[in-house]
Amino acid sequence: MPSFRVKNLAISIDKQGAGDYAKATYPIRFGKYSEIRTPDYEFHFNQKGEIRFIRGLGMGWRHPGELLKRTDGNDWVYYSLGSVGERIKDLLGEYYLPCLPYLSNSIWEFNPFNDVNIMQAFGAWAQTWATLVEMPGEGLPQPVAAFREMVAANHDTALHQSALELRAIGGERISVLPPDTRHVDYEVIPLMVADGCRYHCGFCCVKSPTPHRPRPWKDIQGQIDKLKAYYGPNLSSYKALFLGNHDALGAGGELLGRAAEAAVEGLGLQDPQLFMFGSADSLLECPESLLARLDRLGGRTYINLGLESVDQATLAAIKKPLSVARVKEAFQRMLRINRDYEGIEVTANFLLGEMFSTEHYDSLSELLAGAEPPPGRKGAVYLSPLLDSPRKPELLPAFSRIKQASRLPAYIYLIQRL
Repeated sequence: MPSFRVKNLAISIDKQGAGDYAKATYPIRFGKYSEIRTPDYEFHFNQKGEIRFIRGLGMGWRHPGELLKRTDGNDWVYYSLGSVGERIKDLLGEYYLPCLPYLSNSIWEFNPFNDVNIMQAFGAWAQTWATLVEMPGEGLPQPVAAFREMVAANHDTALHQSALELRAIGGERISVLPPDTRHVDYEVIPLMVADGCRYHCGFCCVKSPTPHRPRPWKDIQGQIDKLKAYYGPNLSSYKALFLGNHDALGAGGELLGRAAEAAVEGLGLQDPQLFMFGSADSLLECPESLLARLDRLGGRTYINLGLESVDQATLAAIKKPLSVARVKEAFQRMLRINRDYEGIEVTANFLLGEMFSTEHYDSLSELLAGAEPPPGRKGAVYLSPLLDSPRKPELLPAFSRIKQASRLPAYIYLIQRL
């Protein structure tokens, strides 16, 4: 790891981060990255010279464990330790709260992007980038000169275009990631294996208008090749794959298994972590042969189900075309899969909202209280506040009651896109 000092910049090239993601009071730097430090800020870059993290070092910064992260979709997310202390991990399963720059379903009304210190951090990054661009290239050590050229090329317009290029590979933007991607800090490579939604529920704010249909194999194979070229030197810093989009499990056993195997091999993912959405019907129709195939990949596969409610009146109100019996059947298969397959974890989503009846909450508490937890606390349950709930903080007592009754881990689900 060569380190250099140029003007007031301390530059470190190709630092080696953690070999695995871990739960901590700050997001772990995974894989290789480069760093620029000034007296007041720390800037981290990926292997392509794209800015990834900004952290303040001065007294004006909210907390040394908090930072800004730029996603592959070119969103800046502020990672806060929250204002509720140790309860953040109880609520989210992580030590930090992702504060998003776009409309989401967060319970907490906190917008750090209006904070003067955050605005100053963006200004400091712009000034640091300008300093690099204006720095004479003559006499610079070769690693610094090469790094300078990469960073200089990744100006705001280039970063925006890079995000559009990633979106074009799959044909659309990923409007929502499974909640389980929190285990890899939402760092996933997106591979689209199916389009559209199966149910088109009335409450959903991220649904696709198109019918559900699998992608042709040729399209999936082409995506893998393009993703390998797109991520290039950054591939070594990824271990997770999102199989999209809203019901990848419904793509069919042969296609999904083949796509997962081809992607893991083609992208060179070590100890791969696979994430996907599934529906109640796609889980119940899923052949054991596919589950065994996914289990043999190594690493872990996470399948997240949108079950929403075990109250028939609530299912009707949210226009979800399922019976309570079907939801319970899918829930029971979820428990069996978590018990029988070491490398697969199925999780489930249910809804929070002022509009829901006592029967919705009571039936959900009863279901979770009666669940037989598999070994290793597998199979978390996520409670998702409705986007249009006007008083989201008032939903916390309902969540707490459900969490207390549940024999499975229960967390709040925040909608985050890629």
